[in-house]
Amino acid sequence: MPSVLTIDQGTTGSTALVLSDDGRILGRAYSEFTQHYPRPGWVEHDAAEIWDVTRAVAAEALVAAGDADVRALGITNQRETIVVWDRQTGEPVHRAIVWQDRRTAAMCRRLIDDGHEADIRRRTGLVIDPYFSGTKLTWLLESDPALRSRAEAGELAAGTIDSWLVHRLSGGWAHVTDPTNASRTLLYDIDAQAWDDDLLSLFGVPRAMLPEVRPSSGEFAVCEGGALGVELPILGIAGDQQSALFGQGCWHPGLAKQTFGTGAFLLLNTGSERVESKRGLLTTVACGPRGEAAYALEGSVFIAGAAVQWLRDELKLITSAAETQELARSLSSNEGVYLVPAFVGLGAPHWNAEARGAILGLTRGAGRAHFARAALEAMAYATSEVLDAMVADSGIDARELRVDGGAAMNDWMLEFLAGIVDCTVRRPALVETTALGAAGLAGLAAGVWRDADHFLESRAEPTIFQSTMSVDERRSLMDGWRRAVRAVQSFAGAEATS
Repeated sequence: MPSVLTIDQGTTGSTALVLSDDGRILGRAYSEFTQHYPRPGWVEHDAAEIWDVTRAVAAEALVAAGDADVRALGITNQRETIVVWDRQTGEPVHRAIVWQDRRTAAMCRRLIDDGHEADIRRRTGLVIDPYFSGTKLTWLLESDPALRSRAEAGELAAGTIDSWLVHRLSGGWAHVTDPTNASRTLLYDIDAQAWDDDLLSLFGVPRAMLPEVRPSSGEFAVCEGGALGVELPILGIAGDQQSALFGQGCWHPGLAKQTFGTGAFLLLNTGSERVESKRGLLTTVACGPRGEAAYALEGSVFIAGAAVQWLRDELKLITSAAETQELARSLSSNEGVYLVPAFVGLGAPHWNAEARGAILGLTRGAGRAHFARAALEAMAYATSEVLDAMVADSGIDARELRVDGGAAMNDWMLEFLAGIVDCTVRRPALVETTALGAAGLAGLAAGVWRDADHFLESRAEPTIFQSTMSVDERRSLMDGWRRAVRAVQSFAGAEATS
């Protein structure tokens, strides 16, 4: 049966799926990897470990799929995480700096103070923030003069995680990426669809370090047999959120999706029209129905499912994420308790790198159910803020929100979300749409599916959640959230001036 192997390399782990042409999962494997926090606000990954884990789960998924006729490989990845490696040895020269990392906050402030914000936004569609990989790459080159010299001599390669994986899968032959990943670097002109020489000069990044940018659906490289035990063409690449947008079938203007993973990311396809945001959103490159470049508005919430992990791993209030659903249901209301999980700053629409998390409204009667409910509610409140900004910027009235990701399996959260955003929330039968999108992009290029509509035909029926919340309750809850966010930002401001 014609099928596609897809690798979903995420922030906390790597997933591999073998997906048949009729939409069935023939093989699946997953493994987590180590998170490194060398200083407060710093987040790193071992790129070599990511490669080892990813290769292992891909091989495991292929074994599980048995004699499936695997015709192509697709890759989706955490987007803004940056890796620098030696071109000759293939060894990383530093741990990967993760999208959550805030070490370049001061550098970003200097760029803003020096008046670069408007020009960078015009060229890239992005705001100046440590979230994006450009300043991370600058920091790496400035932190070690030897690295700068080697980069300028052409000895080093740099790329987002997709580039790193393709480099290893191809035996070191290929250095490539796609427009969705390139558009997250602060170095890529999304109108010209090319690396921008002025931005490269501003950030001090030699062009020779960067990968070739190719369409998201098409030929990238060949995975050598020694990597996974089978030789496969790599035919699809997209950053995780754009891949999920494609996997949800949102390839026409006006369709929106929200992915709940470590963070939460809402994208609205605007087609061939680039929409400029006045409300803290990003303009980014997405995929059209053939994998061609299109545009989308995006709102990035840095912490979503990671807040539940925090309850589990650091506070020890739960032993599994699934417990939060019943804990939330055990309360008739939040009783005024709000969690603002700004552990690595606030993303859209606030963009406050200095903000840090807080839980507010505690009384002596507050317990673990309040913490669990507050973590779930925070995902909905942040989504509502972003969706409101998106509707105002684009003029598109959102009637439906398609959701996916691990936290989308929580029915209570989606019921609450439907009420807070006041529109239909649609969850697909397969919530791993990030991996599904990369499979679709690769499968289209391989001829596994005739076209994008054929790709969607075999999907099972989605689950629909409708709003039952009153206008007054919605307004009251959002007012409380806004007060909590203002309090967090006020505290960050006080710290900054102390």
